[in-house]
Amino acid sequence: MSGFLQRWVVFAGLVVVWELVTRAVDDTFLPPPSEIAASAHELWFSGPLSDLLLTDTVFDHVLPSVGRLLAGWGIAAVVGVSLGVAMGRSTAAMQFAGPVLTFLRSIPPPTLVPVFLLIFNIGTSMQLATIVFGVLWPILLNSVDGARSVDTTKFETSAVFRIPRAQWVLGVVLPAAAPKIFAGLRVSLSLSLVLMVVSELVGTDNGIGSQLLIAQREFDFPDMWAGIVLLGVLGYALNTVLLSFERRALAWQPKRAERTPATVED
Repeated sequence: MSGFLQRWVVFAGLVVVWELVTRAVDDTFLPPPSEIAASAHELWFSGPLSDLLLTDTVFDHVLPSVGRLLAGWGIAAVVGVSLGVAMGRSTAAMQFAGPVLTFLRSIPPPTLVPVFLLIFNIGTSMQLATIVFGVLWPILLNSVDGARSVDTTKFETSAVFRIPRAQWVLGVVLPAAAPKIFAGLRVSLSLSLVLMVVSELVGTDNGIGSQLLIAQREFDFPDMWAGIVLLGVLGYALNTVLLSFERRALAWQPKRAERTPATVED
């Protein structure tokens, strides 16, 4: 039996145990997986045929949430990688900006939600600001560390051949920093999912976070757990897609290719 199949068998076994335990306990706050699955199907897959069986909940709440998540993460990725590579290759920049970065990344992003509400008002801009601020730091710091890791030989060789700076950054610095940049991207992707929910708990009437809050207030626990399961599925799917892209982008690294089968995420 392959490792992939074994992991899914273990997962299915855990779901069966969860079903049996919740039915034995019979707690309103902990519905069994079968009840959660029924609520999830009603929430997302009981729409008209013209909408491919998808409900209004998917179009009004799930897709906007995913859009905010990807937009915030994408903005943070562009800004973080650009600034990180530039600062990583400049000792003076890190000396001046280091304390400021340490101060800013120490601030918990949820505490700034009231500030972003005052600046951007209620809406997508506030939610994007919350996501971008929270997920920027892993990308930025890993990009700085990756840019610093370029060995002296490559730097001296490119100087001897007088390689243009743009070509040096794109052809030498970025490939050398890519493993650490992708590590930061993966950490920030999971954080963006959390901050997406946090930003939707305040002053908004659409999104997965707002629906979780409504279900909790109405004591609709199957719907609430269905939303929680959806977040787990989204996190797993996005991480799988990013891992696939990372493996293709870093396929030129022999050592990474050798240890790929042993990674936890397979």
